[in-house]
Amino acid sequence: MTKPYKLVSREFKQENTHINVGDAVFGNESLPVIAGPCAVESEKQVLAIAKSVKNAGAKLFRGGAFKPRTSPYSFQGLGKKGLIFLAKVRKETGLPIVTEAMDVENFDLVEEYADILQIGSRNMQNFSLLKRAGTSDRPVILKRGMSATLQEWLMAAEYILEQGNRNVILCERGIRTFVRHSRNTLDFSVVSAVKKESHLPIIIDPSHAAGVRDQVTPLAYAAAAFGADGVMIEVHNHPEKAMSDGAQSLYPEQFLTLMKKMTAIHTIVAKK
Repeated sequence: MTKPYKLVSREFKQENTHINVGDAVFGNESLPVIAGPCAVESEKQVLAIAKSVKNAGAKLFRGGAFKPRTSPYSFQGLGKKGLIFLAKVRKETGLPIVTEAMDVENFDLVEEYADILQIGSRNMQNFSLLKRAGTSDRPVILKRGMSATLQEWLMAAEYILEQGNRNVILCERGIRTFVRHSRNTLDFSVVSAVKKESHLPIIIDPSHAAGVRDQVTPLAYAAAAFGADGVMIEVHNHPEKAMSDGAQSLYPEQFLTLMKKMTAIHTIVAKK
């Protein structure tokens, strides 16, 4: 083994890892879509959004019950109450739930409700959290840190696999650069780099990369063209009133249009 990361490396495992969650498979050249609001705000809100994204073709529902925010005065999430609302979404729509675990203290609680656990970009190198995720029987979405190199990102995934959890999905969500026209710069080149170095699936989050609504759709199309193993998109029925990241959230009708065209792009690329 020549790589500093062992278990995530192609040297360790040549074939792609396939991760099955509900009707979705990550890593088998399909394009499952995870959609939903940045934050869970109410039961009515998440149920309405979940039904619309499912009708549009989404395979999983995302929503934050615990929210890491830059400002301590911003909405921090509903906590356990939000998780209960997410459980209701799963019961009524059948969509598996993706939600973030922020720390070791609340990990058990989030694990109880989630179908996929997310570790956010700010926690990519929270090693105690990574080790705890490694003992879970839930798949983990590991977001790339704001300024993380490919090697740092894969080494973070190694912490999870080393503890026994082999179901890790990498998520590119943009890196911090000098630009001002978007929140972050979406690094599409890392998709092919990850696929060369690792057997783990990699998905794209165009919403957090863009930070503005009108950039999300073209970035999502590009994700399909680049051969990503999935896409995660923020959708809100009233983004102008959203308590978190409304500016980058699509309206349900925009998401429906996006799904149709993105699916067509993926079909063309998959055939080639």
